[in-house]
Amino acid sequence: MVCSWRRVASKVYEARPLLKSFRNASSLPLVNLPRDHYPAASGRLTQVPVTLIPGHGIGREATDAMVEVFDHAEAPIEWERFEFDEQAHDIPSEVLASFAKTKVAVKGPFFTSLNNSRKSLNVRLRTTLDLYANVVQAVSIQGVETRHKNVDLVVIRENTEGEYSGLEHEVVPGVVESLKVISREKSTRIARYAFEYALRHNRKKVTVVHKANIMKQSDGLFLECCRSVAADYPFLQFETMIVDNTCMQLTWKPQQFDVMVMPNLYGNIVTNLATGLVGGPGLFPGVNIGERGAIFEQGARHAALSIAGKNIANPTATILSGVMLLRHLGLDEHADLIETAVQRVYAESKTRTPDVGGSASTTEFVSAVIARMN
Repeated sequence: MVCSWRRVASKVYEARPLLKSFRNASSLPLVNLPRDHYPAASGRLTQVPVTLIPGHGIGREATDAMVEVFDHAEAPIEWERFEFDEQAHDIPSEVLASFAKTKVAVKGPFFTSLNNSRKSLNVRLRTTLDLYANVVQAVSIQGVETRHKNVDLVVIRENTEGEYSGLEHEVVPGVVESLKVISREKSTRIARYAFEYALRHNRKKVTVVHKANIMKQSDGLFLECCRSVAADYPFLQFETMIVDNTCMQLTWKPQQFDVMVMPNLYGNIVTNLATGLVGGPGLFPGVNIGERGAIFEQGARHAALSIAGKNIANPTATILSGVMLLRHLGLDEHADLIETAVQRVYAESKTRTPDVGGSASTTEFVSAVIARMN
């Protein structure tokens, strides 16, 4: 099957193709910035500054692979690179200053230790920058053998509240209370985003995932907001589905889904499940979107500490997140070159990293991509 991701033009839901060889109807709306914010895209500069955060685990290897591919493609990107890890007490001020200037970043995953009492750096980045929508497309890729065929679904996750609010305390010794925060404002915002996404990218159906049968007030409010927004889009199919049933339906018949929208925790689970159905976390890029900018990264955010430093990590998701970035910046020729090379590796060769059934190293995979660019 052929698939496609897309990029922003000037408004939050306006977009152009992100990954051309993927389904043309599946563009990613990104950020609400004037088009001439990106100097290279408007012809005023030859280099575009982009914030680069390698992260932890395989993040350094994957982002290094992406940078090497970009260099061979002669992509006019000037990386502002910042190395820090989960031990950081907060997001470094220089990182925030860089992002405030560039409005775009590529990020590797941060591993969140069970023994670290501080809030995850991944979460802190999303909440500090109010990157309220996480968008990941899970789609069948030519040359990648999976049980399910012809899958093409988009998971849209509310990124800033829910169980990830981090409000926990011990009520009495041995009893811990964790607060799940759902607000009308943010639920309506993500619902509107999902329906606009479906409308503008020729999608036919929106599925709202919830657990309102049990969490009647919190998920009940989320569902109420989605129903209210859905009334403004009578030409789109609308359905609701309980989250546990959703997981079963995904493993049984994922082709039934189109655009899916859900609160934070469910989005994390469903995104990982969906990417696993069509090849795994190493293949699919994602983006975190807000009015202040966009951060491109691996869709399933796996730090994969067990294979870090072994030169066997799959850099595809990170390379393709870079392709999304390039289209977002209006650098379509460079994006086409890289994307086509990646697609040809999977369609024409047996060069695969171990996660997708091969024995190639990260270095060998990158070399195969570069060879096809040449």
